[in-house]
Amino acid sequence: MVENMGCVRCGGTVAPDGVCWHCGAAQPAFRAHVEITSGRDAAGVSDRGLKREINADAVALAGAGVWTVGVVCDGVSMSPRPERAARAATETAASVLAARLREDALPEVALHEAAVRAGRAVTALASSEEDAPACTFVAGVAGPEGVWSAWVGDSRAYWLPDEGPGMAMTEDDIGRNDALTAWLGADAGPVTPQVRGYRPLVAGRLLLCTDGLWRCLPDAAGLRSALAGHAPDACTDARTLVGHALRAGGADNVTAAVIRVVPSPPGR
Repeated sequence: MVENMGCVRCGGTVAPDGVCWHCGAAQPAFRAHVEITSGRDAAGVSDRGLKREINADAVALAGAGVWTVGVVCDGVSMSPRPERAARAATETAASVLAARLREDALPEVALHEAAVRAGRAVTALASSEEDAPACTFVAGVAGPEGVWSAWVGDSRAYWLPDEGPGMAMTEDDIGRNDALTAWLGADAGPVTPQVRGYRPLVAGRLLLCTDGLWRCLPDAAGLRSALAGHAPDACTDARTLVGHALRAGGADNVTAAVIRVVPSPPGR
C-alpha cells in the first residue's frame, strides 16, 4: 500500500487524478515519469521534464487484433487543468480506436471518430468557455497493411523506417507567432481532425510525440540519428528519445510513443 502524504500545498487529501480535493493544487510528483507498453512492439514514455511543475502530457496504447493504436496528447498550458484534458482525450480515443478496429472499421474512419469522441470528452470537463481545459491530439494506427495518423494541434506523428529517409505524417495546426489554430476543448469549436496514411515497404517505427520532443529533434533525420546505435526495440526507442529531450534541457513535458511496424510481404 502506498501512503498518501497529503497535498504539497495544504496537506489535504489528494484525489486519484493527482489533484487535491481541498485546494485544487496539482501534485508535482503525480505522473512525473510514466512508462507503458502494449505487447512486444509498442511502448510509450512520458516525463514531466526539468522545468514544469506538473506533467500535462498523456499517452495511451492498445491492441486490436492485427492493429496497434497509440494516442498522445499535450495539455494546453494556458488552459485550466490541462493534465485532465490530455488524460481524458488519450483514454477516450484509445478505447474508441481499439473498439472500432475490432469491428473492422477502416483506419481512417476509426481515427476520425476517435478524435471527435476525444473532443467531446475534453469539452465535458468545462464549466464554461472561459473555464475550458484544452489539449492537442495525435493518434496512430499501425498494422501489416500500413500506418495512419490523425491530429489536431501541434503534437506530431513520424514514420521512421529502418532503411531510407523518414517523414513527418502530420502538419502543425499553427498560425502567426506559432499560435495554435486547432485544439480539443469547449472553446475550440467542432473537431475536424486531419488524417493521413502510408503503406511502407520496409519495417520501421511509427512515432507519436509532443512538442517537448520535436522542438529538440524537429525532423525525421534527427530522430533517426538519435535512435541509431541499438537494435530496434520500442521501449528502448521511447526512453532514448525522451532522454535526449531531458539532456537538452527538459524545458517542457516530453512524451514519445513508438510502435514497431513490419509490413506484409508484397502480394499478400
